[in-house]
Amino acid sequence: MAGNILNEVINMDISVRTVTIEDYDSIYALWCSTEQSKRALNPVDDTREGIERYLKRNPTTCFLAYTEDNRTVGVILTGHDGRRAIIHHMCVHPDYRRRGIAHTLIKKAEDALMEEGISKIFGLVFKDNDIANSFWEAEGYTLRTNLNYRNKSLNKEVPQGE
Repeated sequence: MAGNILNEVINMDISVRTVTIEDYDSIYALWCSTEQSKRALNPVDDTREGIERYLKRNPTTCFLAYTEDNRTVGVILTGHDGRRAIIHHMCVHPDYRRRGIAHTLIKKAEDALMEEGISKIFGLVFKDNDIANSFWEAEGYTLRTNLNYRNKSLNKEVPQGE
């Protein structure tokens, strides 16, 4: 495997390593395993080509959790602009939740970002996703109420959002 892949065993049957583009099909299937993750996808940036671009820019800050039989059960895609980081996608398969996988993925991403000199991370969570919002709060991610999130689609294939 590539030199940048870091393996770490979470427990007896789950390990974590950095993501490669070869993981794309299993990651996409994982995202499609939950409605909340599936609704966050867009038809351009979350394609194989879009994720390949992302991983080229962020080769050491994205992590995959997998079973002994190589089943993808969790993923976090985290990148930065040299100043601030963003968690773009974080998902754990519903059958594998409450085992510390999400916490481990976040910790690995945070450690990798700190190694790159990044001191602040933000993430986006749907307002109606109570479980995820509670989880992120428990991980120390506070809610910013003094900002408005704004976006503009530069590609007609990418939805503007609600």
